[in-house]
Amino acid sequence: MAAAEYDNFLGLAPEYSDSEQAGVLVLPIPFEATVSYGGGTVRGPEAIISASQQVELYDREFDEEPALVYGVHTLPPLAFPDDSAAAIAAIAQVTAAAAATGKLVVGLGGEHTVSVGFGRGLAQALGDPITLVQIDAHADLRDEYEGSPYSHACIARRLVEGRTVEQVLQLGIRSVCSEEVEFARQNSERVRIWYAEEVHAGGWQEELAARLAGKRVYLTIDVDGLDPAIVPATGTPEPDGLTWVETLDIVRLVCQSSQIVGIDCVELAPYPGQHAADFAVAKLLYKTISYAMRFGRTG
Repeated sequence: MAAAEYDNFLGLAPEYSDSEQAGVLVLPIPFEATVSYGGGTVRGPEAIISASQQVELYDREFDEEPALVYGVHTLPPLAFPDDSAAAIAAIAQVTAAAAATGKLVVGLGGEHTVSVGFGRGLAQALGDPITLVQIDAHADLRDEYEGSPYSHACIARRLVEGRTVEQVLQLGIRSVCSEEVEFARQNSERVRIWYAEEVHAGGWQEELAARLAGKRVYLTIDVDGLDPAIVPATGTPEPDGLTWVETLDIVRLVCQSSQIVGIDCVELAPYPGQHAADFAVAKLLYKTISYAMRFGRTG
């Protein structure tokens, strides 16, 4: 495809990316402070936006170009203070303001720590309890990691302990520590983990749909939830991840079973000159937004 004429998510012309008319707000959040293995997530939002401009807008499942129906406006990237807690507060403030418009807010990380601020901002704007659905290789339920309670390894713990979310439903997990397993067992009514092998085996759909019925949902997609064959460009890859089809099945069911109030996509650490992962993430995000706007905005 030719270079995009418009430098925004999906490369949309002004009539489809106007801030007043668009039904979706994309918020780039290039924050990286606590990565513990490979770095580079600070470049994730820019890479996703660039790759999205090469994604075909036509979707065979819907037999239309969904983005031209709902419209997407791309907000300016956030800038951050050095302190993680202050950065999270800043993310929450901007997210709350965006969510208060009634539009679907989509965050582009950045490391997974951004989800603490993003989730807090959604909860602040909406008032009512929300459910967190997390596609991830890691449970992120540690109380702290490498001395920080705001590590990317702690985001689910911060959101569920702070009552920002009423429950967290995790799919694709395949790396946990004993502390996380114990926390999940002690909080089984509010924390449900479907490990990768359970998703591969099938049979998870009925319980997930039941837990989502009537809920307002914040969907966070850590790209390491997918198999590294699909998205190798991430700081903490784990083998035996979700397939492309499994990931879409999860996203579709979540959107069909609940009201989607926010989405974020995190932990892409792009490799210079190797853009396959960037494109896969951009295409997944477009599909996720389309499912949310088609099925998941009324509950």
